[in-house]
Amino acid sequence: MNDSHGQPSMTILPFAEQQGELAQTGGWQSDMARRRYQKGSLRKRGKRNPVWEVQFWAVMINSDGTLGTKRTSKILGFVSDLSRKQAKKLAEEHLRPLNLGKITPLSDVTFREFVERHFVPNFLPTLKLSTQKKYLSTFKTHLLPAFGSMRLCEIEALVLQRFVLAKLHAGLSWESCDLFRNLMSKLFTVAKQWNFFAGENPASAVMLPEKTPVREKHVLRLAQIHELLNHLREPCHTMVLLGLLTGMRIGEILGLRWKDLNLIAGELRVSQAIYRGTLNTPKTKGSRRLLPLPRSVVQTLLLLRPKPGEGIEETLVFHTRTGTALSDTNLLHRHLKPAGRKIGAPWLSWHTLRRTHATMLQAAGGSIKDAQAQLGHTKLSTTLEIYTLPLPDHQRAAVENLARMVTNGDEGESSVEEFLPATQQIQ
Repeated sequence: MNDSHGQPSMTILPFAEQQGELAQTGGWQSDMARRRYQKGSLRKRGKRNPVWEVQFWAVMINSDGTLGTKRTSKILGFVSDLSRKQAKKLAEEHLRPLNLGKITPLSDVTFREFVERHFVPNFLPTLKLSTQKKYLSTFKTHLLPAFGSMRLCEIEALVLQRFVLAKLHAGLSWESCDLFRNLMSKLFTVAKQWNFFAGENPASAVMLPEKTPVREKHVLRLAQIHELLNHLREPCHTMVLLGLLTGMRIGEILGLRWKDLNLIAGELRVSQAIYRGTLNTPKTKGSRRLLPLPRSVVQTLLLLRPKPGEGIEETLVFHTRTGTALSDTNLLHRHLKPAGRKIGAPWLSWHTLRRTHATMLQAAGGSIKDAQAQLGHTKLSTTLEIYTLPLPDHQRAAVENLARMVTNGDEGESSVEEFLPATQQIQ
């Protein structure tokens, strides 16, 4: 049998109860409490080795989220081992939780049905455009092929655990597998809120191995920064300068309007961002922020500022000849990447500028909280773990300063020479 999408639908498996306390009040619980008492239909089944079977109506969550029933059965044991009276008693014990309303109903909706009919049209529009595209791609490439024909109630924690580990062994990154886990967790949370699923969230029990970095993270050195700026023309020159000195995302830089800049006070306000040509709000609440503008950037922006005129405040600072938003991808491949190769930094990207800003800011005396405010991160751990890298020269200087504090400067080079062999002292 095929469903409406041409995908083979799975046959209904024998009903497996999920006993326990009810997860929420109202909804399907109150409907179950009102359902009539069931005794079930006891019968013998089979000829060679007949068994006792009880038939009953199992409570199911339909594909539209309503509560329904489905005729199913349960094998109680062999007729040779059980009398009818014993089989009847087992049937009553089996049906007791159902009659008391303590059975969590199984969802009859498939993963594909829920994703395509409910999750994508009703939940994805609440997310940022970039997140929507990432989730849609993940569903299409990985999750629907793996779980599309399965019912939501059949996707258990062990099934998901095996799935993410298989993806890791196939060469996918830790971040990708973490995305699978988080997206499935969000999907089951929403399914439960909308009464399409009544069990425990299986993704909450999925575990990943310790994260190991796949690619080396880079920051620009001071000499490379000076070289890079010399190779860039406007408007890319000023955009890179802004990224290095403010830590703004490329979408936030592209979304800057002249009214967001206060060149007299030397500050700018991040209030919007552009993603793939579409204007939107910043990535997170913490991304709405007020940033200081160094004097060198103010002077550069003054040279770019057009003459006063009607509507100039709403104009984008960086735009095409027709006034539309620039493409970050085009700028990356036509200007930034070629310049990066010239200075020996083929890994250069817009994101490198943010990481360089956070790292250099600490070297310049800024705190990790300063870096968090500059980058617009909600969590301090994001700034600390992902965006800041140690600078060897700065790290050595800090250790030398610590040594002078500990020893009060009393143990200098002479004390070291005392422990060196004579040949090394002469050298």
